[in-house]
Amino acid sequence: MTATASTPPTPDVLIVGAGLIGLAIGWRAAGRGLQVTIVDPAPGTGASGVAAGMLAPVTEATYNEEALLRLNLASAAAYPDFVAELTEATGLDTGYCTSGTLLAAVDGDDLAHAAELHAFQRTLGLDVEAVDARELRRREPMLAPGLRGGLWVAGDHHIDPRRLLDALLAACRAAGVRFVEVAAAAVASSAGRAIGVELTDGTRLSGGRVVLAAGAHTGQLRGLPAGAFDCLRPVKGQILRLRGPALLGHTVRGLVRGTSIYLVPRADGEVVVGATVEEQGFDTSVTAGAGYELLRDALELVPALSELELTEIRAGLRPGTPDNGPLLGPAHLTDLVVATGHYRNGVLLTPITAQAITAMLTDAEPPAVTTPFRADRFARRSAAGGERIAVAP
Repeated sequence: MTATASTPPTPDVLIVGAGLIGLAIGWRAAGRGLQVTIVDPAPGTGASGVAAGMLAPVTEATYNEEALLRLNLASAAAYPDFVAELTEATGLDTGYCTSGTLLAAVDGDDLAHAAELHAFQRTLGLDVEAVDARELRRREPMLAPGLRGGLWVAGDHHIDPRRLLDALLAACRAAGVRFVEVAAAAVASSAGRAIGVELTDGTRLSGGRVVLAAGAHTGQLRGLPAGAFDCLRPVKGQILRLRGPALLGHTVRGLVRGTSIYLVPRADGEVVVGATVEEQGFDTSVTAGAGYELLRDALELVPALSELELTEIRAGLRPGTPDNGPLLGPAHLTDLVVATGHYRNGVLLTPITAQAITAMLTDAEPPAVTTPFRADRFARRSAAGGERIAVAP
């Protein structure tokens, strides 16, 4: 059901943003008996639809990000039940695939980097197997014959974010979530409390609590304390889609002369190739150079990709934070809840984020693994008065 901006209901929860995060929160909150309205001019069409859909806590593990690794692992563990419940509620397939992930190294330096990564992963107790070139090609026969070796991660999977968006939209509508398809311009507040949002057409919507889940654009909303989201920045990622006969059975991540790339296959023969990491502000233009580099490195891994049709090149904006972790929970104003900053892990962190934020909205205890990712952790207290002041990265 779509509400008109002129006669909106007054919900318990007003969510800004209808990407994977906002939709999953809306679905879960409605399932707990809350009246939910989601504000977004085009639900399901933002950065979530650009993502490749890797669910890869192990191959994304990075030095000094152990708390984020634990969060990622917890969300990955929640995925089977999450998608099963979603499919049961809607009858829609999300493209969830548990075939595992291969990491392939092109030259000796890449193999040395893979070995270093493997040693680090093993210190964390992660399930990773080093494999030689022969084993790589046994698992993926279409890989180039000159690869040096790599890693096998049985527990890193993938999903189709576009199908997941469709399923969450259907689940939200079936659960009674209302959509207002107008952009939010500002958070409305009174006496330090969030009371709703103002739309770009001047309409004001009221809500018991306001959830900001607008990804990289969250900080562009007016009505927030000065500097509230100085810690949040857009990180551009360009991505390609190819289509043809099915070539791959697993996600393939590559180290190609020091550059990282990934190839994510779909059951219908699509292969998603990504992604660049660019600090370009809110620019979402696609460039010839990025497309060339992605195709060049992809062909180093799987030469047969040259026969596939290039169907799409798009750019999305990841919401980045100084420590690459999300912003989850109350912040800045009473009754304002934040769910953004997921950076490269937005698809992966959808189930745990929805669980955590819904717990907060119902005054329950969120999962302990989310505690390090308080939404106000980049703020400091002023010397006078004790108010919180945002700290820029």
